[in-house]
Amino acid sequence: MPDEPQTKTDELTRIQQLITAGELNSALDKLDDLTGEVRDSTDALYMHAVCCRHLGDLRQAEQDLQHLLRLDPNFSRAHQELGHLFKGQGKASEALVAYTRACQINPALVASWRSQLEILDGTAGADAARRKQHITNQLKYLQSLHKHLLAASDMLHEGKLVKAERLCRHVLQREPRNVEGMRLLADIGRRLGVLEDAEFLLESAAEFEPDNRQVRVDYVQILQKRQRFQRAHDESMRLLKRAPNNPQYQSLHAIQCMQIGDYDKALTTFDRVLEILPKDPTTLVSRGHALKTSGANETAIASYRAAYESEPTHCEAYYALANLKTYSFSEHELAVMRSMVERQDLTSMDQVHLNFALGKACEDAAEFETAFNYYAQGNEIKRSQTHYQASETTADFESHKRACSTKLFNMDKDTGCQAPDPIFIVGLPRAGSTLLEQILSSHSQVDGTLELPNILSLAGRLRRRGRAADKQPYPDNLAALSASELRTYGEQYIEDTRVHRLGAPHFIDKMPNNFRHIGLIKLILPKAKIIDARRAPMACCFSGYKQLFADGQLFSYSLADMGAYYREYVNLMQHWDEVLPGYVLRVQHEDVVGDLEGQVRRMLDFCGLEFEESCLNYHETARNVRTPSSEQVRQPIYSTGLEQWRQFEPWLEPLKEALGPELIGTTVTASHHSANSRAS
Repeated sequence: MPDEPQTKTDELTRIQQLITAGELNSALDKLDDLTGEVRDSTDALYMHAVCCRHLGDLRQAEQDLQHLLRLDPNFSRAHQELGHLFKGQGKASEALVAYTRACQINPALVASWRSQLEILDGTAGADAARRKQHITNQLKYLQSLHKHLLAASDMLHEGKLVKAERLCRHVLQREPRNVEGMRLLADIGRRLGVLEDAEFLLESAAEFEPDNRQVRVDYVQILQKRQRFQRAHDESMRLLKRAPNNPQYQSLHAIQCMQIGDYDKALTTFDRVLEILPKDPTTLVSRGHALKTSGANETAIASYRAAYESEPTHCEAYYALANLKTYSFSEHELAVMRSMVERQDLTSMDQVHLNFALGKACEDAAEFETAFNYYAQGNEIKRSQTHYQASETTADFESHKRACSTKLFNMDKDTGCQAPDPIFIVGLPRAGSTLLEQILSSHSQVDGTLELPNILSLAGRLRRRGRAADKQPYPDNLAALSASELRTYGEQYIEDTRVHRLGAPHFIDKMPNNFRHIGLIKLILPKAKIIDARRAPMACCFSGYKQLFADGQLFSYSLADMGAYYREYVNLMQHWDEVLPGYVLRVQHEDVVGDLEGQVRRMLDFCGLEFEESCLNYHETARNVRTPSSEQVRQPIYSTGLEQWRQFEPWLEPLKEALGPELIGTTVTASHHSANSRAS
């Protein structure tokens, strides 16, 4: 469960105290007396199930737990309690599934690991032996932890990050070189987006214990997360040299080879992994991703198919096929996928992948209501893991409007780094930004890169700086930055992004969420170009809703949240137009589809670039594309996707309500923004 608000009900607190004291009948009576939202909360249902199991009402306990898990499939202790229930009834196989699921969600549940070991005791066979060894190793690790770190690990996996962080820091204040505490705090930092701090912690931990291989693995992964791909590659190579035949390290190194663009080495290394672990589905899917990114579509399909043939419940393989956008599932594949929907042994991410894959398959078959139901189920499972709050987004956007006024930008023109190199493409996901990137990167003077995290990272640093005593919060503290600081930040951005460039005078940063930080970009890089990739509201929002994003788009799992976010985005972009007239070029996706050459010339003119025919033939440009639109931008322009949302219109009322009547069906054309056609 996530960190609980301070207003947690006193009733549940008192009931928990009764259960702890063993007064189960009294606790059950008070639970039955609860009303409204408190009675139907997951915490109340869990306590009710615990009381019923201990008092012998097993049927009611199971009903409570099944209802709870429909509300929150990732309530780890509910799975553990279900395991206790089944184990007590002698249902060993069902108990084992429940305990396994509990540990997948929360690896700190000692009771679930022990119970698995008890059930497997005496079971013969190589698979059982490997599983028992894994469980034994996990128990030894958990038992070796400081008790506060064990509690922190538990809180971390329950989503209680603030409490987990507090406990970790408590331990590290007394034991500054406690490597497991540093690893755990780094994991918390990663989840909170504080990647620089996480990297520092892991780098320090690796210095304290150079032979700690798990620290090295964590360090490589955080370097990758920060897009420090060459360093991640080099560190993974160091790890691999220590254990050349370790398939985990081989796979980790193959992924880092992909990140630096060495796909031949990545594929060779994946093949080495498959020699050690034949038909390993995770490796086959990763290999498929490498093939897809490099444009070897048919071979990628074969690799994805081999993954699900090896392990039919490895649902990422089905989703990977669906995410190609051009793949059609066979009747046999659909039958297998549909047969798995009700399986209880799938992880939550397997369920998510399966539902999104079935949604795409049914959409392709024109079974729109069924497709929508699958998309909705996948999104609901994913949303239950995020605890996104739209009100926090609104508050953040309003803070930028308040802090980034016209007055803030009325300063010396030489403020910041004067490099004209960056072209930022911002906006919402699925708005056509990958197409614009492919068009512009087809120009001889422009390098295509990635969705670079550098601006978001800088904003995070300024946000943490603002939390210090007597400091203003970000973005209010932008006004306090000196000209020297602004220039340094801009120069650092140019230097840190150089690793992604191939030598052209200009390069593209396609991180969509940078639209929040246009004020910051203007202050540190006043000569940068910013293009706002805009798509009609209903089309953009529904396309985002049915696309499973790997990271960073927490608003996309609810139609209402998606519509509200689009509305807030439009309002913030209007603010930037008002305070920074001419700094942002708006490019409407529908206009690009309707008049490719006109919009290409408009973008090139805005960027100060001469027209090149290659930009019209963008689909012929050979480059690695890592976004969900990778296959689509390798095709000539087409208009068939503009109105796909209308097939689902009967089920999109929450989206319409969130957008509001002023945005429904609107398309802002280039002619409405002629003032934005040139940079100031």
